[in-house]
Amino acid sequence: MPRERNHWGWGWADEALSEAQVREAAGGLAQHLGFGSAEAERAVPLEAVELPAPRLAPPRAGADAALAGLFADDRASRVRHTYGRAYRDVVRGFRGDFEHAPDLVARPREEHDVARVLEWAAGAGAAVIPFGGGTSVVGGVEARVGAGYAGVVSLDLTALDRVLEVDAVSRAARVQGGVLGPDLEAQLAPHGLTLRHFPQSFQFSTLGGWIVTRAGGHFATLQTHIDDLVESVRAIAPSGAWESRRLPGSGAGPSPDRLLLGSEGTLGVVTEAWVRVRPKPVHRAGRAVRFGSFADGAEAVRALAQSGLHPENCRLIDAREAALTFAGDGSCALLVLGFESAHEPVDARLESALALCRAAGGSWEERAEGARGGAVGSWREAFLRAPYVRDVLVAMGVLSETFETAITWDRFAAFVETVRGAVQEAVREQCGDGLVTCRVTHAYPDGAAPYFTVVAPVKRGEEVDRWDAIKRVAGDAILASGGTITHHHAVGRDHRPWYDAQRPDPFAAALRGAKAAVDPAGILNPGVLIDPLRAPAEAPLAPPAD
Repeated sequence: MPRERNHWGWGWADEALSEAQVREAAGGLAQHLGFGSAEAERAVPLEAVELPAPRLAPPRAGADAALAGLFADDRASRVRHTYGRAYRDVVRGFRGDFEHAPDLVARPREEHDVARVLEWAAGAGAAVIPFGGGTSVVGGVEARVGAGYAGVVSLDLTALDRVLEVDAVSRAARVQGGVLGPDLEAQLAPHGLTLRHFPQSFQFSTLGGWIVTRAGGHFATLQTHIDDLVESVRAIAPSGAWESRRLPGSGAGPSPDRLLLGSEGTLGVVTEAWVRVRPKPVHRAGRAVRFGSFADGAEAVRALAQSGLHPENCRLIDAREAALTFAGDGSCALLVLGFESAHEPVDARLESALALCRAAGGSWEERAEGARGGAVGSWREAFLRAPYVRDVLVAMGVLSETFETAITWDRFAAFVETVRGAVQEAVREQCGDGLVTCRVTHAYPDGAAPYFTVVAPVKRGEEVDRWDAIKRVAGDAILASGGTITHHHAVGRDHRPWYDAQRPDPFAAALRGAKAAVDPAGILNPGVLIDPLRAPAEAPLAPPAD
């Protein structure tokens, strides 16, 4: 039997905590936070989930057995393809609410299967939502597509999971879009190579998902996004296949692969890509640097980002988050600083970086803290376990969610203060108590990416409404202060109002034109990035808006 994912939360179903383990974890977390119930609620089991009847019937086996064999409409398949893993998704799944379950799940085995599924769906009047690892935190895979479709097909790409070719001379690899992060690294390992792209969702997210959401990865400076690692992309759209030429760079007009980057499944289904790989690092050095204030730490991060030293890890955590993740006692901000190289020792780069930190008021233990020990190890473990911990928090009536953005250095300090203050006030209004913490995840010479975490008590049954109200305040404050609605979480359906306000109108019109060209019936992930092209089912197909 293939291993199955948890139907509502993070991780594998066979790794889910037992009821006794959840109770034990809830007791400890409630004591640590100072709120939340130690009496954990139980999730609705998969077998008790009630779904709306499918509106679509799969292709008939007699007419085309090969095509029919790609489709499933059983409860487990539909449930596991309903949501991503945002807080609002996890809460609804926990309570057994799968109102927007897809009608069918299609699992192509090869690229030509993708084209056949799209052709069938177009003929059936069905929307198609590409589905990789299902880790979207912005409603990117939820079947909220409007009334203009006969049904929805979730297109699961995870069988397209192979490294097809390795070019060791150019240090590049041709990889299928459905490969999960660990499987990609395992297939590159015999070649002594790595992609070195490690988002927090690494275990359960796919290369294609990273590309279409412009995912942020391991590196805090330089190559921070998957954009920087993509050499070319191939995608299948209802109008046919399109692929960018494999080149180290080109000035030949707007780049086709750059249009697919961040397209969120609206312009084509990414089936493979050439990506830039590198030898695995063997030299590492790092420190946990402490600062008396978050502002002092931010000045150090700015100096590091503008120094040309290019630390691989440069994550600044405020004092409250350090305490929350057991990486500190709440008295100081913490900078997780790290360097690595496959070719030469990095100690000299670290020493130069520490000199910049000292000038900004930083201090550290002279003994190196490895990734597995000390404050760095505590924060790293909390970072990796956060999605699992959130599942327990849901069970104990605690709201736990994040949002992120980016801003230039000249506005950074005022921006963080304004956004955090607005959201803290919203948390008090909605929940009565709670924390809003901030960390810097990625740093550039001209700015940084602040990443906020909200943890608060919430009345059971009100979680989604309370979070949506807080999120509206956060989104409005971010845009009013000049930031972006997302640095690396994508747009999906949840960020649409702020994305629409952020992008220029002529660009929106150009994007609608591109959508109409490659997906004339508007079946690919309707409602993400742009409005669905289809009118209600009883009306004729409407042209895209001017």
